[in-house]
Amino acid sequence: MNIRFWGGARTVTGSKHLLTSGKQRLLLECGLFQGHRAEAERINRNLPFNAREVNWCVISHAHIDHVGNIPNLVKYGFRGPLLMTQGTAALARLLVEDSAHIQESDIRYLNKKLREKGEPAKEPIYTIKDAEESLKYIEGMPYAKLRKLGPFKVVLHDAGHILGSALVDIEVEGKRVLFTGDLGRRKMPIINDPVQVSEADYLIIEGTYGNRQHGDYRDVDTRLAVVVNRVHARGGRIIIPAFAVERSQEIVYTLNRLRQNNQIPDVPIYVDSPLASRVTEVYRNCPQYYDEDAVAMLNGHKYLFDFPGLHYVETVEESKALNVSKEPCIIISASGMCEAGRVLHHLKHSVGDPRNLVLIVSFQAENTLGRRIVERQPIVRIYGEEHPLRAEVEVMDEFSAHADHDGLIQYVSSMNVSRLKKVLIVHSELDAATALVEPLKSLGVRDVVIPEIGEEHAL
Repeated sequence: MNIRFWGGARTVTGSKHLLTSGKQRLLLECGLFQGHRAEAERINRNLPFNAREVNWCVISHAHIDHVGNIPNLVKYGFRGPLLMTQGTAALARLLVEDSAHIQESDIRYLNKKLREKGEPAKEPIYTIKDAEESLKYIEGMPYAKLRKLGPFKVVLHDAGHILGSALVDIEVEGKRVLFTGDLGRRKMPIINDPVQVSEADYLIIEGTYGNRQHGDYRDVDTRLAVVVNRVHARGGRIIIPAFAVERSQEIVYTLNRLRQNNQIPDVPIYVDSPLASRVTEVYRNCPQYYDEDAVAMLNGHKYLFDFPGLHYVETVEESKALNVSKEPCIIISASGMCEAGRVLHHLKHSVGDPRNLVLIVSFQAENTLGRRIVERQPIVRIYGEEHPLRAEVEVMDEFSAHADHDGLIQYVSSMNVSRLKKVLIVHSELDAATALVEPLKSLGVRDVVIPEIGEEHAL
């Protein structure tokens, strides 16, 4: 048995891990790579393995870097089931369809520019038709119920990362392999804490924040209220680039709480992402995934994601009108790494004004616009044009849905470490993964590996 890491190794994007037992192949994740456009196009168009030889695919959760390339997996010959929780299935359908719309929209714009230059047209990475075809292969799985896939016995446990996220617990050839997907944090809002799995021979663990500590989420209300009040007092607006899944709902949930407690003024709040609006509807319809606090709030007849002053923006005209208006407001818009979507227009019209603030509430991968804003580069390029970054930038990693350094180490320390033969760190930039190596070894883990792209390891 072996595993080969075809994505999400020494990077936090494009996760693809291929587990092989004899001639049977189980793919963990099939995500889109996000980064430099030329590099992303090359990687996403060309799967590094033969899709026809993959028997099953298990998806841990519905973030685009984990689920976004299943249209190409099916397009190139995969015909097995795409297994995930029902919550992930509901979200994945929305994300994949939205991604296909973006692919086609972007290529139309690009081809217009290419025609003007007399250059040949390009095809999208995948089409809406490709996406619709791939979604036919999705099968929902409940938590804690065993599913036999040839030599593999698979059980999903709640990963506490986003709604429906899962740890993938695999038994094969008498060995137990645990893949964390993206491991969530404890005591976070809306969803339950990660399930602690105590036994495994091999652990494939994410390390996104392996070299960092998050601020305490219990302080988030106070800190966010200070930011909102400061910017409102100077007549500015707050732009929040937010992932359509989980982060947008988490921000709305928190602002709702602040409004109810009179900690922030009645500033208009706009969720300008049709995808986020549709995802929020999934959240409304899936209370079975809520934690006790969210259930209590719901049972108190309080809406989690709706309150006076909150507006869900649907049409392009409504979105454009936000940039014409100069009133103080809060705009929550996708994408979370500022690489596509309506948030680019809001940033274009806002980053040059020092009264405004860009609030970063999630991890920003290398070579993304979001990372350049976090680094406070004096000039940022948006739609190919240079804009001075004069707006204030605030980073609040308290909202992160990933376990931090201590959270990752604590999770492993709560396992039977004497049984662990090897820990493989994925979904992490190299410095973050490196920061986990010695602490894991100090727990008694015999072998800790940071695999490279394309690297194969025997299990």
